[in-house]
Amino acid sequence: MLVVSHGSREADWVRLVDDAVAACADLMGGEVQVVSSFLELVEGRLIQDGVHVLEAEGVTDLYVLPLFVSSGSTHVDDIAQAFGMAPVSAAREGELERFKVRDGVRVQFGVPIDDDGDIAELLLRNIVELSSGERELDGEQRSGAGARVELAAAERESEQREDAGARAKLGTAKVGEPSKGAEQLPAAKHEMLAEQEGAPSEGAGAKPATAAAARRPERLLLVAHGSREAVFHGRWREGMAALAERVRELGGFAGAHSAMLLPNQAACKLRALQRRYPDDAFIVVPLFLSEGYFTRTVIPTRLAGLNYRYNGRALLPSPQIARWMERQIREWISSL
Repeated sequence: MLVVSHGSREADWVRLVDDAVAACADLMGGEVQVVSSFLELVEGRLIQDGVHVLEAEGVTDLYVLPLFVSSGSTHVDDIAQAFGMAPVSAAREGELERFKVRDGVRVQFGVPIDDDGDIAELLLRNIVELSSGERELDGEQRSGAGARVELAAAERESEQREDAGARAKLGTAKVGEPSKGAEQLPAAKHEMLAEQEGAPSEGAGAKPATAAAARRPERLLLVAHGSREAVFHGRWREGMAALAERVRELGGFAGAHSAMLLPNQAACKLRALQRRYPDDAFIVVPLFLSEGYFTRTVIPTRLAGLNYRYNGRALLPSPQIARWMERQIREWISSL
């Protein structure tokens, strides 16, 4: 089984991914060999290198799992096409050369995170300290997002234990059929998407959580990389909206919204929301695999001068990423 992620020049970024893959391998208990590989930037450990490692072990079935946050990533489409899968858009040809896979090896391509429920819980855990306190949820009084996410996680773990046998019967998700039209979104469309919920308000930058935080209605703004290409932009938007709504439901927030860095809509979207909901507090939630340039620099720079809460925490490190990978692998095994 080959886990594919983007790669980075930052050793800590690579280490976090490797640690998650190693944790997944431990969860699998040696049932399959799990190899971590990278699209670029990690010499000697690129995708083709990983294929060679598994072929040397005599694999006959190769499961490729893209460890990316969205199926709207053009990188995922490039990788899938290089393994012989159909393109997401008939108008977009992949940018990678075809990977060399030994004759007779069957390749199955998995799906990225998108709006996975375990990842919604992970995001809520990341921001729980930024939430100001108690809210009334479904007619009951709970003590903030912390109690809510702990309850959801316990329920999920219980269900997963009870359903372990049934889960083995599930099939692996398949790559979607190709769709048409990978044209670039016009600039006017970018602005319309970003501005559709309002316009500017004053702000004073990212605010850390404090015990004395005012108990105001809270809204989430999920921020991710995104894409300008129409088909891929749509996939990013749909997945982010669904994931944001999952986090909203888990935490009992007043609302949940999403914005992309590509196109550059995060600041415009946050200003618009603050105009529409002037009495609400905003928590900015980064949707990135690992902390780095985008979480530490790009998001704070883009949102400079606006009032929001933010801690820059990414998905890794977290045991839930290893459990997500394990679940995908077991579903693949059950389909063989």
